[in-house]
Amino acid sequence: MAAGVKLVCLDCGQVNRVPADRLDARPKCGTCGAGLMEPAVRELDPVVLDKAARTDEVPLVVDFWAPWCGPCRMMAPEFVRAAAALGGRARLAKIDTEAHPRATQGRNIRGIPTLILYRGGREIARQAGAQQAQAIVGWVRNAAGVAA
Repeated sequence: MAAGVKLVCLDCGQVNRVPADRLDARPKCGTCGAGLMEPAVRELDPVVLDKAARTDEVPLVVDFWAPWCGPCRMMAPEFVRAAAALGGRARLAKIDTEAHPRATQGRNIRGIPTLILYRGGREIARQAGAQQAQAIVGWVRNAAGVAA
């Protein structure tokens, strides 16, 4: 029996192991009960972002944005649609760079919105600028090798 796929709970920060064949079954955190693979966008804080970026073994797409950024606000509903389309195959989250300026430190973010795709403890792709849902989904599938 396989050890499972590691996922950090985006609510409490606890590391969970989920059998790979159960990722589509809406697994829940063993500590706080929050959904681990919900088809929705989650808000992150810098501590959980750092832990998830280092640990998650499924693709984690993080939108670095700010409330004053027009393109960020325009992309927000598209990012939500992309999360729904990728449910069970990738997790999508956001971090407000105005509320959490240290989240950009060491990530070489030069403009927002910027999407960074993490998997297995490392950044595997990044994309700057507002995107439509279909483009986000295609980018994640191509960059992370996620099936349709």
